[in-house]
Amino acid sequence: QVQLVESGGGLVQAGGSLRLSCAASGSIFSVNDMGWYRQAPGKQRELVAIITSGGSTNYADSVKGRFTISKDNAKNMVYLQMNSLKPEDTAVYYCKANIRMSLIFRPNDWWGQGTQVTVSP
Repeated sequence: QVQLVESGGGLVQAGGSLRLSCAASGSIFSVNDMGWYRQAPGKQRELVAIITSGGSTNYADSVKGRFTISKDNAKNMVYLQMNSLKPEDTAVYYCKANIRMSLIFRPNDWWGQGTQVTVSP
């Protein structure tokens, strides 16, 4: 099994910053793409940012220039630095990783439990 655990969420005023972390652990042979998604109340879950195994990144238009995704391959961790936060960034943020547990298994997507980010006006 694989576990993803997010941390770093909280309450911040508009214009502030937060840094989210996600640690993958368990039976990990290799890690492919890792990403951050978010879901606001009454809305569908949406992609925020993704980073490939090669280090390429992609961002939602709404966060470009404000959020930065990065990873530490040695620690199987992914981070999301969020600057200039806006009230509309308020959501539960989820980490997702595409992980192969061994050579005999296909890679699968694994999700964390989510961490709440609340941005006050």
